[in-house]
Amino acid sequence: MKKLHYSFEEIESCEMCGDNTANHKILGQRLNCSQGLKPKSKTGISVSVMKCTNCSLVYSQPMPLPLNLQDHYGISPEEYWEEERLSWTPDYFLGEINTAKKLISFQDGMKALDIGTGIGRCVIALKSAGFDAHGIEPGVKFREFAIAKGNINPEKIQLSSVEDAHYEPETFDFITYGAVFEHLAHPAKTLEKSLGWLKSTGVIHIEVPSSAYFGSKLFNLYFKIARTNYVTHLSPMHSPFHLYEFDLKSFEELGKRLNFKIEEYNYFYNDVMLIPKIFSLPFNKYMEVTRKGMMFNLYVRKTPQ
Repeated sequence: MKKLHYSFEEIESCEMCGDNTANHKILGQRLNCSQGLKPKSKTGISVSVMKCTNCSLVYSQPMPLPLNLQDHYGISPEEYWEEERLSWTPDYFLGEINTAKKLISFQDGMKALDIGTGIGRCVIALKSAGFDAHGIEPGVKFREFAIAKGNINPEKIQLSSVEDAHYEPETFDFITYGAVFEHLAHPAKTLEKSLGWLKSTGVIHIEVPSSAYFGSKLFNLYFKIARTNYVTHLSPMHSPFHLYEFDLKSFEELGKRLNFKIEEYNYFYNDVMLIPKIFSLPFNKYMEVTRKGMMFNLYVRKTPQ
């Protein structure tokens, strides 16, 4: 097993709303490995999982930060993704692109930026939809895969973290954080940076895991009945390396700080893992009605200063 090296950052205020973490609720512990259904049989390092009582952001305390980002994302795409997710299909990201086009009054050649390009599927989809598509990718092997397998111009993808990336102000009409925001140590700071890259008429798309997910509540109840203090939220020290879960209110509060507004949002309703199929339909209906799906999309636009 590869050894991972971390520094641990004590979190003093909520990343999204700024509330003092002394006010927040401890949900439980999260190990540095996949816990399964019997976490008491596992050994390792754990961190506390906290929930902001003001905006419902879920985060770890302290926050484990890899000393080398490549420890998390230097692996090959084949190790990170299942085989069926390594290829592009024409319907990939199509719903999000259609929503963005509606919100920005799309014209061919508008500039788009995919933050966290990964294997390049989103850049390919944006290009196919008529955008001048660019990307940022911190993983060397992921960027190489995108260029080789996706036939993407290397000049279109910066090898960089979003924190270190540079673009001129008001360059892009559309920016997307697809399944990336939860991986960032300080997502509010990076969103503030990317808002500077966005044109006044542009929008930013963000896809994130929901802190209100019904499946998490079920598994947390199971762990409680099993008399453990473990929870299923986050995976800060093992794949897929999620550092946060968000609530819509998290972004409403951040919008007050960074001067953006939420233009549109929608939730995803996936089957709850390990639950018998007979319960899938009523569980999914419950998640749809109560907005307790696993993920949600939102689109934000800068507000006039």
